[in-house]
Amino acid sequence: MFEFELLATDGQARAGLFHTPHGELQTPVFAPVGTQATVKALTPDQLQALDASLILANTYHLFLRPGDETVARMGGLHAFMGWPGPLLTDSGGFQVFSLAERRQIDPDGVTFRSHLDGSEQRFTPESTISMQENLGADIIMALDECAEPYDRSYSELAMMRTHAWAERCLAAKKREDQALFGIVQGGVFADLRQQSATFIASLDLPGIAIGGLSVGETKEEMLAMLEILDPLLPQDRPRYLMGVGSPEDIVTGVLRGVDIFDCVLPTRMARNHTALTRRGRINLRNAPYVEDPLPIDPDCDCYTCRSFSRAYLRHLSTTKEMLAATLLSIHNLRVLIALTQDLRLSILEGRAQSFAEDFLVAFRKHRPTEAET
Repeated sequence: MFEFELLATDGQARAGLFHTPHGELQTPVFAPVGTQATVKALTPDQLQALDASLILANTYHLFLRPGDETVARMGGLHAFMGWPGPLLTDSGGFQVFSLAERRQIDPDGVTFRSHLDGSEQRFTPESTISMQENLGADIIMALDECAEPYDRSYSELAMMRTHAWAERCLAAKKREDQALFGIVQGGVFADLRQQSATFIASLDLPGIAIGGLSVGETKEEMLAMLEILDPLLPQDRPRYLMGVGSPEDIVTGVLRGVDIFDCVLPTRMARNHTALTRRGRINLRNAPYVEDPLPIDPDCDCYTCRSFSRAYLRHLSTTKEMLAATLLSIHNLRVLIALTQDLRLSILEGRAQSFAEDFLVAFRKHRPTEAET
């Protein structure tokens, strides 16, 4: 049900197919984030028109409202949000651990206070599996602890807790139509990452996630950890780099063996009037775009670029029209989805390295002007 076919490699870069009950995922793949069972400002039809194939939803937020049991009674997430394709839910662990002053961690789980009303709640490995089974996503995550990346002693403690929780999640899982991914932790410490990768791989799960990166460490440190992990992770399982999804990070991640990415960046930037391109980003509220007849990117095939000028998009942004967020989200998501599609083709054709080099040279060469930032 969750077979992963590795179709081609080019260096460490991989092109594959991951089969799920709601369709195939052609990897590399970028997953738009639908935190509360919706990708902000977009309909499922619009997402399908962008060639989005995988959507991520957040267990923590859906547990708080409307409640995972409510979603189950409504037929599960696919029916509830009207999305026919594959879905992924995280365990809620990252959100809970980011509450900092509002939570207490112990070997059995984590107790925290809701950011909505201050009510006391508790997550355990078993309860997060139960919640995700109620939500019904195709891919679910084991509960993990994401530690601050530079504290070695705590990173080791959090890693060991993550390992114990992964075993408990696996034991608690009942549904066969969901793929449980374990999560590799270990901060920026090579030996801890190696130890974590070896342990999580030994659980023989359908896929493996890489957590605790892009949480404050440098780009160089993140890439070094991915380099370490590549030879240690099973070749026949998909690898998911959690919460990472800028254009540059997708390209450098694919070069280091990553298959799945997700990030709130494209839609968050859209709500802040910023457009992504393969040559950098532009802020459409700036004055030079007042009478600019060009699309955001003449090379982009999205509905926004086919239909509207920068001048119109600037007008929508400065007048705070809701359509601005929709049109910019369409564009920004298409940029990342098209990028993963082009990367996939380059791997299949054996030219991933040259594609990535050309992309990174153009992307890094561009320095936004004052008007663009």
